[in-house]
Amino acid sequence: MIDLRSDTVTKPTPEMYDAMAKAVVGDDVYGDDPTINELEQTVAEMLGFEAGMFVTSGTQSNFTALLTHCGRGDEYIIGETYHVYKSEAVGTAALGGIIPQTIPVKNDGSVDIDLIESKIKPEDMHFPRTKLICFENTYNGKALSPDYMTTAANVASKHGLSSHLDGARLMNAAIAYGCSPKDLTRGFTTVSLCLSKGLGAPVGSVLTGKSDFIKEARRARKMLGGGMRQAGILAACGLVAVQTQIDRLEEDHRLASRLATELAQIPEVQTAPEGANTNMIFIEVPEADRDPLKEFLKQNGILIGGRPPTFRLVLHRDIKEKDIPMIISAFSKYFRS
Repeated sequence: MIDLRSDTVTKPTPEMYDAMAKAVVGDDVYGDDPTINELEQTVAEMLGFEAGMFVTSGTQSNFTALLTHCGRGDEYIIGETYHVYKSEAVGTAALGGIIPQTIPVKNDGSVDIDLIESKIKPEDMHFPRTKLICFENTYNGKALSPDYMTTAANVASKHGLSSHLDGARLMNAAIAYGCSPKDLTRGFTTVSLCLSKGLGAPVGSVLTGKSDFIKEARRARKMLGGGMRQAGILAACGLVAVQTQIDRLEEDHRLASRLATELAQIPEVQTAPEGANTNMIFIEVPEADRDPLKEFLKQNGILIGGRPPTFRLVLHRDIKEKDIPMIISAFSKYFRS
């Protein structure tokens, strides 16, 4: 199958399987797993932080960060369609008692800085205490610039607040702008990086921040059931991912651009006017064709995802140059018929 549903569907590379077999492991709850320790320090240094913590998923990483930043009844400000608020089963509110103050997200994936400032609550016993501002990069495949990210981090520190960046696909943003990851994380209190998306590891994320913050976050991770034992076999894949898979993200971006350009030639396929600049394509087709198209593509060995009326096509390491003509041909064949 040509699986375009997400970049989470990638299979481990041969190097990852080899690294798993050879990984030196220990009990991570005691801090004794050398492979996890190496991964945590590697990612922390890559993003410009003192320390890191390996967790099972991006959702657990974000939730752990917010539980550490905020207490029950505290408030965080976030874009209303950012992943932490919209797509993580509202765990921050349901389990953490942390109150979201949402604001609109612009077409480019940013949120208005002035609007953020207007939503910060004054000190008043009647109001929740604003503690944190959350951002996301990339957003629906759109990479936010280093200048914007610096402005975003600065608005939090200006008001004495913490800032958290959901950087699940942060490396895609760095590749898109040809910059260092540190150029996108500078000034943030904490940053989460996923290893299991475009970087291709089978599981895991790393939460980064100051050493004392990460020490406290380990307590929150334990409370969430995230204390792992000999998980160095998983961290070994993460190390391979950050050491070998970042530069190749440029190929995903190139193939996404090519696919978007060719799909736009099919009259019935409408590509998003504000296109993504990384590895995602968003398209719409006539309502009567949505379910039949998806089923037709599946019968022809192609899986697509998204929520109608919008379909999302995600390019990743397991999609090759030779697959692009096959995808275009299947779309064209469906609409010709």
